[in-house]
Amino acid sequence: MIRMIISPAKKMKIDTDLMASKQLPHFINETEQLLSLLQQLTYDELKAMWKCNDAIAEKNVERIQNMNLKTNLTPAIYAYEGIQYQYMAPGVFQQEELAYLEQHLRILSGFYGMLRPLDGVTPYRLEMQGKLQGPGFKSLYQFWGSKLADQLQTESNCILNLASKEYSKNITPFLSEETEFITCVFGQMVEGKLVEKATRAKMARGEMVRYMAERKITDIKDVRSFDRLDFCFSKALSDERTYVFLHVERN
Repeated sequence: MIRMIISPAKKMKIDTDLMASKQLPHFINETEQLLSLLQQLTYDELKAMWKCNDAIAEKNVERIQNMNLKTNLTPAIYAYEGIQYQYMAPGVFQQEELAYLEQHLRILSGFYGMLRPLDGVTPYRLEMQGKLQGPGFKSLYQFWGSKLADQLQTESNCILNLASKEYSKNITPFLSEETEFITCVFGQMVEGKLVEKATRAKMARGEMVRYMAERKITDIKDVRSFDRLDFCFSKALSDERTYVFLHVERN
């Protein structure tokens, strides 16, 4: 049973009209702890942690002060607005595709830990690299520890990594030898070297999620047939732990 892992996006929205959330996130108690810590920080401390301008800081400080983790929630898959999610285009998924993703897709998050697509969330700003400290931890990596990997491995022993390194490195140190962990790389050859360009990789990750949902893929090897956005699987560059998809320029 495959589990795909993806990163969240910084930009978020509230959309309670499209579909009601199905449940609260698995790690809601930990999220409550983090919210309590964030609410104790000053405006300047939050702005420094977020590394953002005043407009973004003011908006998110207000969010934190008034945040309710249990009402007016948006299903996670509809809440994020980054490039990856635009190419995934969750708004046009059919019910059976959403059911597939609810089972097979997990979104990693500095604030929520790990989300199922229909978990109810509220807009927040807290990246996994954010320098938040609290009792017993000096980083969010330390706060979450092995919890996310442990939960993932109770669900599946085959993980397809479509997340950025910032998020996947919260999983990889805690994997057992029995767990198959395959990372997808979407790159191109530049002067004989494989180069992954961030924007194009985000687009491809979103397309890969859509591709798998449309085909209800359950055998990891079937991922290799992905051929969207001018990408094609490279057997020569791939191995058991890395699936490389090369971008082919079209004339």
